[in-house]
Amino acid sequence: MSNELPLRGLRVLELAGVLAGPAVGMFLAELGADVIKVENPATDGDVTRGWRLPEEPRDTDVSAYFCSANWGKRSIAVNLRDPAGRELIHSLARLSDIVLASYRPGQAESLDVDAESLMRLNERLIYAEVTAYGPSDSRPGYDALLQAGTGFMSINGEPGALPLKMPVALMDLLAAHQLKEGILLALLERARTGSGTHVTTSLVRSGLSSLANQATGWMATGVVPQPLGSGHPSVVPYGEVWECAGGETVVLAVGTDRQFAGLCEAIGAPELASDARFVRNADRVVHRDALRTVLAPRIEARSRGALLELLASLGVPAGPVWNVAEALNQPDAEPLLLRSGGRVGLRTVALDHGVGTVVDLRPPPGLSADAESILSDDLGLSVGQRKTLFDSGAVLPPGGSRG
Repeated sequence: MSNELPLRGLRVLELAGVLAGPAVGMFLAELGADVIKVENPATDGDVTRGWRLPEEPRDTDVSAYFCSANWGKRSIAVNLRDPAGRELIHSLARLSDIVLASYRPGQAESLDVDAESLMRLNERLIYAEVTAYGPSDSRPGYDALLQAGTGFMSINGEPGALPLKMPVALMDLLAAHQLKEGILLALLERARTGSGTHVTTSLVRSGLSSLANQATGWMATGVVPQPLGSGHPSVVPYGEVWECAGGETVVLAVGTDRQFAGLCEAIGAPELASDARFVRNADRVVHRDALRTVLAPRIEARSRGALLELLASLGVPAGPVWNVAEALNQPDAEPLLLRSGGRVGLRTVALDHGVGTVVDLRPPPGLSADAESILSDDLGLSVGQRKTLFDSGAVLPPGGSRG
């Protein structure tokens, strides 16, 4: 395995906010790219800087939410409504390999930072754009609305209860993965042709394309999927949570009839494996409620540790239900943890391609923290030119205030 980061030497100009676009920027930074995050001084930068938990301090513009997608970047806050600010972005675009954008329809064009405008300046530029519903639909692109509108909320939750949103911005993350794939394909194409590409995806298409078996189940049967709690529509018992003695919980992932027989043995009820209602998975799907009725008291009578140990010895997939703290304290999480500048974060790249060697990934930047160095080192502007940009409000100076 090479220790050289695969995207080292690439420059990325991030004109995107919130999660989908910035998640792509962090992915590229983790793989070695130099990512410049452009923020709006009029809104105090990326809106997620202000999305704080009640327990977070108020004396910083680097919130925990902002940290989830902005490690490894440099920040500069530029007023794109100022001609000098737009020219500055054009200069950076000429030096860049990739632009990340997430504007509302028509907004990028009004600021002269749309794909056509920037690719005209740099024929090798890859302009990677994520929208909510496509380039001509101006509906607001909030993840919760997309989870509702792509069917995910309708199948999430308990039967008979109101639909539930996933507790992470799932549509943003799915769109981010689509855009990453598009960028990597565009880089491959550019290596062959020397030309850049306009890559686009949307939250709505990313969500719809990820419905997987829930979508094909409806297509095959005409039956609209319904919420099953954590259960699976076509495999039983798979995904359900079970309470053990003392209130500890386990999840079962029984995918075969042999594994089901092992489960029955582990709970001291081997006869259930030959019960006509439960012999095969197709039978268990039909009789899932009856199966839960007979399994629940037997599982509840056993301690979690002893039950999981016995299930493992019998080759039955099962595991504890951990909270986030427990999950991030397991050994598998250690390679994903980022530590720098007194902060701890979480990688978005879970690949083994040299990323484990990055111990000095920059912590998430303060608003416009790198404006001085970007203007001087990247663009070669003089002290006087930099002062003019700062004084005019075209660029927010490091540690500055828009007021």
